[in-house]
Amino acid sequence: MEFKGIHHVSAITANAAENVKFYTEVLGMRLIKKTVNQDSTSMYHLFYGDEKGNPGTELTFFEIPMAARNHNGNNSISGLSLRVPNDAALEYWKNRFNEFGVTYQDVIDQGGRKAMPFQDFEGQRFFLISDETNDGIQGGSPWKKSPVPAEFSIIGLGPVHLTVPSFNPTADTLTQVMGFREVNRYPSPVEGQPDVIVFETGEGGTGAEVHVEERNDLAPERQGRGGVHHVAFRVEDEEELHKWIARLREARIGNSGFVDRFYFKSLYFREANRILFEVATDGPGFDTDEELEHLGESLALPPFLEPKREQIEARLKPLPTSFK
Repeated sequence: MEFKGIHHVSAITANAAENVKFYTEVLGMRLIKKTVNQDSTSMYHLFYGDEKGNPGTELTFFEIPMAARNHNGNNSISGLSLRVPNDAALEYWKNRFNEFGVTYQDVIDQGGRKAMPFQDFEGQRFFLISDETNDGIQGGSPWKKSPVPAEFSIIGLGPVHLTVPSFNPTADTLTQVMGFREVNRYPSPVEGQPDVIVFETGEGGTGAEVHVEERNDLAPERQGRGGVHHVAFRVEDEEELHKWIARLREARIGNSGFVDRFYFKSLYFREANRILFEVATDGPGFDTDEELEHLGESLALPPFLEPKREQIEARLKPLPTSFK
């Protein structure tokens, strides 16, 4: 048993309207689903991705309007990555970031790939990572209505970065329970700290990696706007998901059991350093309840929330739509 790669990542924003503006107008991603947090329906849950919102391209945000800023630290998902087709695309993005006033740093080498660190308007930490040398999982399909040319578009999620106070417990969870393989290491961005260790699953490559950094000099993260809530890993279908539930129970790892998110099925658990992981199926997909051409244009609710639509909509501020 092994995962197919990264399914999605979910982060926190305090301003859904500005979030939509940044991720669609600046990054050129498609708003593929405008829905609510199924566990707390007074908050938006926004999904961005490629043309269809394929698994492995989904970047999602919960809106918590009163959220304080994230206090970066340990026991955290400390960085996300967005894939671009090649090294030349990074030069395009430098110019685009200058145009829109986005905070970024010079291109760096990250374990043999070129990457460019940047932050969104709330300090969410990202790398744009080049697929120039990728020989693993292929990226998604650029959105045809994006303001970014297809040859430079974001095509999916890249490596997820974890920062932990003790490396071995997380490494054991990844390798002994989750079937990841250690494949690479590179120097820590912080002088005097241990190397960052790279783990991969499935076909490997930029869409199937977790990078683990050990930092025993940091306090635990206090999560807020600009922080990451969880990362989800891909499985094919419900049958495989149930096998993972059994695997976790056998390993005596507490978990949520089966959860129906309508657009995919899930389970949740925390790894040894208390970072929240999800396992999610590839389907049914985001065009289950909306036509592909009109994804993200209106508030979508799963069937079990539809009877409460009037009450839910009354608590939400209307959001703009872009490039429709």
